[in-house]
Amino acid sequence: MPGIAGKLQQSRARSEGLGQRGARALQYFGQDYEALRSACVREGRLFEDEKFEAGPDALGYKELGPRSYKTRGVTWQRPTELTTNPQFITEGATRTDICQGALGDCWLLAAIASLTLNQDILARVVLPGQSFEEDYAGIFHFQFWQYGEWVDVVVDDRLPTRDGKLLFVHSADRNEFWSALLEKAYAKLYGYYEALSGGQTCEASEDFTGGITEAYKLEKANPDLFRLIQEALSQGSLLSCSIEVSSSEADSEDVSKEKLVKGHAYSVTGAEEVALVPPGGFTCGFPWLCSSYELIQLIRIRNPWGKVEWKGPWSDGSAEWTGIGDADRARLRHKAEDGEFWMSFSDFLQHYSVLEICHLTPDALDGGGGVKKWTLSTFEGSWRRGSTAGGSRDFLKTFWMNPQFVIKLSKEDDDPSGCSFVVGLLQKNRRRRRRLGESLLTIGFFIYKLPAEYSGQRNVRLGRKFFMTHRTTAHSKKFINTREVCSRFHLLPGEYLIIPSTYQPHQDGDFCLRVFSETQAHFQELDDQVESRVQDLHISRQDQADGQFIGLFGQQAGEGCELSAFDLRSIFNKEVAKLTDLQTDGFSLQSCRNMVNLLDNDGSGKLSLVEFKILWDKIQSYGNIYNEKDEDKSGMMSSMEMRQAVEAAGFSVNNPLHQVLVARYSQPSLTVDFDDFVGCLVRLECMFKIFQTLDTDGSGEVEFNMMEWLSVTLL
Repeated sequence: MPGIAGKLQQSRARSEGLGQRGARALQYFGQDYEALRSACVREGRLFEDEKFEAGPDALGYKELGPRSYKTRGVTWQRPTELTTNPQFITEGATRTDICQGALGDCWLLAAIASLTLNQDILARVVLPGQSFEEDYAGIFHFQFWQYGEWVDVVVDDRLPTRDGKLLFVHSADRNEFWSALLEKAYAKLYGYYEALSGGQTCEASEDFTGGITEAYKLEKANPDLFRLIQEALSQGSLLSCSIEVSSSEADSEDVSKEKLVKGHAYSVTGAEEVALVPPGGFTCGFPWLCSSYELIQLIRIRNPWGKVEWKGPWSDGSAEWTGIGDADRARLRHKAEDGEFWMSFSDFLQHYSVLEICHLTPDALDGGGGVKKWTLSTFEGSWRRGSTAGGSRDFLKTFWMNPQFVIKLSKEDDDPSGCSFVVGLLQKNRRRRRRLGESLLTIGFFIYKLPAEYSGQRNVRLGRKFFMTHRTTAHSKKFINTREVCSRFHLLPGEYLIIPSTYQPHQDGDFCLRVFSETQAHFQELDDQVESRVQDLHISRQDQADGQFIGLFGQQAGEGCELSAFDLRSIFNKEVAKLTDLQTDGFSLQSCRNMVNLLDNDGSGKLSLVEFKILWDKIQSYGNIYNEKDEDKSGMMSSMEMRQAVEAAGFSVNNPLHQVLVARYSQPSLTVDFDDFVGCLVRLECMFKIFQTLDTDGSGEVEFNMMEWLSVTLL
């Protein structure tokens, strides 16, 4: 489907409530799980997914490509071929069901392990009611959050194996397959298994919950961090941690002497305070009432490998466990080589580098229980070369072209000193396009205090002058090439402008901008209203009597006293060739036909003397605008300058429409020559007039049947 039509369809689907979790989730590739499953059961066959075929393309293109040694001997088998008693989930889904295979997706598995700590949230992704028993048809489905909407992903249960064993993620119980099928659905979402190699746990955590992730550097930890971890775990947030590697790639996944793995994603699954038993025991029956007791903070961590555990203090077999009460020891201590272990919080801060906490959206916290909920606002947008990809503040000439969003903080939260909110800027679809050589863009955002004179205005876009004369109020911590940048802010009530951008200008990308606030905040895009302020021109008899003009008209019009599109092309191309200060390769026949359509009042397909005079004056005024907006006097207008030029000609366009104009009329060098500029303005005026003629009641809406639509768009 053409891109613009696809975006319109997506927008309409969202306005109807599609893209919500559960039954309202969008069907990935249009595949309806219930319909496909029913058809397979009725026909007595097992489902084979044509959209994600069990073969080399589903594995990858490079490290897991058809010629890679890593894919030799791989066969695709169903769980019913691997064991006599396959189960989707046995005795509940737990974090020990996730063991890493031959794929570098520990970041994903760490998120899955955290997901199992909240069964309600798990059930949003791993949908209940699926099994290998009743009406088994070899088909399963899972739901993921993707940039503001939930999608339902269908897969068959043919899994990659080697020597009769699952190649990638698997459960410690060889009869259990929910985690392997979840990994396959996630691989389908991103195109192939290899797309899952390497990443940050926050990516998967957000795809599982729709939440937003804050990262904490542990070198200079927040003094209240342990309490924040406990609070986050109690709210069902997903937590992960990792040890940063040095600049040397050789350090990645090196195992330290304490058996901690560098560059590897771990799950944080618990945080407890326990009382140390003093020599001679407690002096009273309740330790926390005794003056001699000491509390120690412990944190529980899990390695997705399902093995390789911390061997320092508070590890499974360490002597420290004998120093706490019997009840705490029985409750917390678990001796098994399952990848999960306890360590003191002080050791955690010393050995680990980064902690990520994925906060959940309000709908993920249904049921209340006194849990404090965020409010959420989401907007999608795009950066496009030559129109809305203005780059960072280091490029002030183009920075103002970036999409602009305004947030109104109208009520203070629990802290009377201001309003707390978290801004997350997430770039879309880059992992899926890795195969095409597209890497992550370097992204960030800036926040400005909106001056009082702009308060309440939403159909006015701030121009270059504003950003050259105003300083930022806040900004993202840094520009970085990661899927999402996220920062927490605390500002006084008021209206603020948020500008998301890539670091370099002229880089194409799509993004999702989200604001999580502790109290209700009003958030919307700031953009120009689409309208035409072009006035009809009237030609006096004196203007018509211009001898030089009449001579020019008569030379080409001949006896019929009218000009066709072919005649216009001949006249204009002769005249513009005389203009040495403008770069043009001449008017196209299509542009000249659009000029005739704009001014042909009698439907003859030709222009009279008066109609030609109106057109002549228009083009002269367009030439003046073109020269004025060509700031470097190169004779060629940039696509960034084009927006201001279009406005000077009497049109107001918003970001999406400007993107269309740039795509249609600019050169590969992002320049617009004079003839294309004129063609753009003529086409715009023509389309506005058609709409205004048909919009008889001024409602801003018109209806077309197919023939009418084709007639208008083919003009």
